[in-house]
Order: sequence, then structure tokens, then C-alpha cells
Amino acid sequence: MPKVNTENQKLPGPLDGIRIVEYGVFHAGPGGNAILGDLGAEIIKIETFSGDPERYWTRVAGADFSLKNKESIIFDASNRNKKSICLDIKQKKGREIFNRLIKDADVFLTNLRKSTKARMGLDYGTISELNPNIVYASVSGYGSEGPMSDLGAFDPLGSARSGLMFVAGNQEPQLLHIGILDQTTAITVSHAILTALLDRERRGVGQEVHISLYGTALWMQYINFLITGVLSIDPCIPGDRTKHSPLRNRFRCKDGRWIFGTHHPEEKYWATFCKAAEQTALLEDPRYTTESGGPTNYVELNKIFDKVFATKTGDEWMEIFLPHGLMFCAVQSIVEVPDDPQAIANDFLVPFKHPYQGQVKIPGYPIHFSACAAGTKSAAPKLGGHTDLVLNDLGYSKQEIENLKKEGVIK
Repeated sequence: MPKVNTENQKLPGPLDGIRIVEYGVFHAGPGGNAILGDLGAEIIKIETFSGDPERYWTRVAGADFSLKNKESIIFDASNRNKKSICLDIKQKKGREIFNRLIKDADVFLTNLRKSTKARMGLDYGTISELNPNIVYASVSGYGSEGPMSDLGAFDPLGSARSGLMFVAGNQEPQLLHIGILDQTTAITVSHAILTALLDRERRGVGQEVHISLYGTALWMQYINFLITGVLSIDPCIPGDRTKHSPLRNRFRCKDGRWIFGTHHPEEKYWATFCKAAEQTALLEDPRYTTESGGPTNYVELNKIFDKVFATKTGDEWMEIFLPHGLMFCAVQSIVEVPDDPQAIANDFLVPFKHPYQGQVKIPGYPIHFSACAAGTKSAAPKLGGHTDLVLNDLGYSKQEIENLKKEGVIK
């Protein structure tokens, strides 16, 4: 497979020629368009004169996420690959510009509340009258129907209502850092838009697709809810590691590092694991090995293996386990992953020249194509940085653009 950030740079993006207009804020919706931008789509982001508030969301739980231009790095995650146009669509001339953009677009995305969309004429009925073939992507907090359908929401709220805050087995709800559900919703948004574009290609019809944080969070836990729905049990097992099998557990090594293993079916791997760890006596002891050849008495086994793992470093254990076909890996922190040779070899993290921060590493596109290219092409735009360019492409003259600025229609 060619390297994503070298040979593939000259290949077209799979969505080259697709134009998306966006009137949205924060990540759950706009992040989906950023993904489509990785695939080559042109995205025109319409912002008010004050800009998307995510630009200025620089502090979370005491952490400072500001770039050298004083805006938030989180805005970059949501708005890479986009063009920004500052436009007042409440003015007649501003609405005319908006309508011209919509008539020439393949997709329109918004994550405003239902009542706000109706009041501003950004609802599907209004947009589809301008362009019947458009794919209209609407993103909400809790879904298009029901008593909470017109309420706003952020990532933690969707996590809270959906049960996600208990998936790690904690007794108290645990906040997932940062933007995990937002990003999953963004992926769902891109999936929905791509599906609707394919349907339009095959049947020739535009349509509305609706995605929500809450619905995504439930879908994200498909296996958990299937277990709950069919067997009427809570699958989020409490996080007491001593009650888990040594073949599906974490262990602290001599150097303080952790490694984690997962093996199924356990009967297939138990003997190999004991031999690799030089604990073959456990295989002959009915207190620790079942008649079918799997582990039992997990609490006591974990006490034994806690001592065993403390005798060697994490790297030493990996050198022992890998040749035996045992499925262990290092437990890494976020700040360690950028130096992981496995991530680098697959372009899961790639070098990127950021306009404010210089040379950095960012996530690469996780799918490698053999005949087209994907990946981040540009950082998030300056507020209104492409207003003149977009209007020029629509046929406005330089003088007309200057007049629109003086009239406060654009910025």
C-alpha cells in the first residue's frame, strides 16, 4: 500500500467535485464535514461575524487548548479542510448569496435547534425547494422527535443519558475525555452523508438525513444494548480487575509500565500463556485450570500473575509473548502514541505543517486507498478568510464584494 502522505498526494480525493455548505457550530456536525474534506470534498463554512463559538473554546477543566493565534485547537479538529465565509443571512442580500450557494451544493449541513432552523429558513423544506437534489444533513442532541428534540446538547450530555459514562464499570459516572462522542457522531454524520450521496447517484433523489449525539451513543453501544435487550442484564461489569481472567486483563511490569492482553477462546491460549510465563504448574492444578483447559479462580490467579509480571519489564514480556502468538500490547498514554512505530509505519499519525504551530503530528486518515488519496489538506480557516474567494467564484465582481462589505452583508 503506498504511503498516504507521499505517493498518494498526487492522487485525486474520492470526493473531489462534491461541494458542501455548512451552517453549524462546535464539533458533532462540522466534524463530519471535516472528515469529508479529508476525502476531497469542498466545504464552505458560513459563519456569523462573531464566528463559530468553538473558535474561542480554549479552556476545558483547567487545560489550555489555545493556539498561537489565541483560537482553540479543537476548532481545528472540527474545521480542517474548510473555507470560511462571514455572511449575514438575515439580510436580503446575504440571503441571496446563501441561496446561490445552496443551489450549487451537493450537501447542506446544520446542527442548529429545530425551532431555530424553522425561524431562520434553514429547515429541510425551505432548503429542498431551492435544490431538490440536495442531501440535507441535520444534527441534533437527542433526535428529531420526542420531548427533548428541540434541546441543545454537548458531548457529555449524550454520554450521560446513553449510559456511556458507566461503560468502564465505575460505580460513579465517568466523563470521557475529550470529545469521544462528538467524534463518533462526526463519523456517523459522514457515514450518513456518503450513504445519501450514493443513494442520490443510484436513484436520483435528494433527502434529509438526521443524526444525533444520543442516537449515536446508543448505536456505539450496539453490543451492550443487544445484551441488555435480549438477556435483561447490565453488561457493564464493575471494574475490579481481579475478577477478570488473566487472559483478559492488565498487569503492571517491573518498569512500572502496563501491558494488556485479550484472548478468546481462553481454552485455546491458557496453556501457551502459562508456558510462556513459566507457570506450567498451574496447568496441573485443578484449583486454577478447568477440565476443558481454561483458567479458573481468577482472584487467586491474578495475585500470582501480578507477582510474575513484576519480575520483567513491559518490553521484555512483549518479546516473550509475541513469538508465542499471544495477544498482548503495551498500554500507552495519549502523549506516548505519536512515537509509536506502529502508528508511524501505517500513517495513522502523520507530519503536518500547521500555520500557527509549525511542524506537528496529526491523525492521518485511517483508511488507505490504492487508487485515491485522503487526509488533512489544510488547517481550520481564519474567520471569513475565504469570503472574497467564494463570492468571486459565484460571479460577484470586486466592486460588488466591496459594496457588500460596506453594507455589512459580508466580512
